[in-house]
Amino acid sequence: MAKILYGTHYINEDEPCLGLFELELQSPGSKGFHRYQIIYVMRGEKPAEFRKDMGLASEFNHDQLRIPGGAYDPDTDKYYVEHTVGELRQIADQLRLIPMDKKDLPNLVGSKMMSTWLDEQEQKRNKRKGRVLV
Repeated sequence: MAKILYGTHYINEDEPCLGLFELELQSPGSKGFHRYQIIYVMRGEKPAEFRKDMGLASEFNHDQLRIPGGAYDPDTDKYYVEHTVGELRQIADQLRLIPMDKKDLPNLVGSKMMSTWLDEQEQKRNKRKGRVLV
């Protein structure tokens, strides 16, 4: 039997939160891609989805975000939540402040692993935006 995901028009900062996502999705009416903040909160024993349009995707200089706040255990059919909406929003705000350009991250680029990760992120952005590097 299919499970229904409920939608909601409001959320509170202290509600238990399963996850916060900032994704680039097609806007209604096919008017271009927008950045949407999608938050899954627990309402009773069921999750509910809240969506907020943050504006044109081209206005954002950072990658899409996926921040888990809890998990679903299929064996027990229960959700386990570790964070609130306010906590995950604060994490998202901090992540949006991190520049995603290597020249702006002198302290992090020193390690080989971080340098490799930044190169991969840059390649993904270029591919997504249709840039071809020679």
